[in-house]
Amino acid sequence: MENPTKLYLVRHGEVEEKYHRIYGGRIDMDLSDLGRRQAKALGGFFEKNRPDAIYCSSMKRALQTLEPIRNGGAVEPVILEDLREIDFGEWTGLEWDEVARRHNAEVFDWLTLLDSGEVGGAESTVALRARLEPCLERIVKTHERQSVAIVCHGAVIRSLLSILLDMPLDRLGAVDVSYASVTLVDWSPKLSVARYINHTPWESPS
Repeated sequence: MENPTKLYLVRHGEVEEKYHRIYGGRIDMDLSDLGRRQAKALGGFFEKNRPDAIYCSSMKRALQTLEPIRNGGAVEPVILEDLREIDFGEWTGLEWDEVARRHNAEVFDWLTLLDSGEVGGAESTVALRARLEPCLERIVKTHERQSVAIVCHGAVIRSLLSILLDMPLDRLGAVDVSYASVTLVDWSPKLSVARYINHTPWESPS
């Protein structure tokens, strides 16, 4: 692929311990101490892979992850409200295991359950895609053949991958998107290629 637009999909760092293994969604939580260290490692990664532009969710955990990535102020980030995490409705604040028991489902089935409309008050996966597609279109149009870091959330990254790779979103529920991970997709109008998924610079050399 010649001169693609490089899209670095970055998940925020680890959140406060009280929110581990729950459906956090729109809870506007902070990073944990480890999450801040992970964000610092992401900063080191992007010193070596400097993006031409940075876009970020408006939620605190994403903004806190963003700080070490900002290239010392050389790149002014664009904050997009529509990059916020999915709204889990009645699941918000519930533990993964509790939801799995209620629905007789595995943890990685959550996208299928959301897609089926079984979760009261939740944002549908169709609505999630509808708000993310304009964001993605804006980014690739504005930054053709450049590199862009998009700091956001697990469900958002899976939905962006679904759009970019033309894959059903429910198949991506089992794809691991770890805290402070980087997924790189080379985009062009005719083809998108996932170069790597779920790279964690804080665990291994970048």
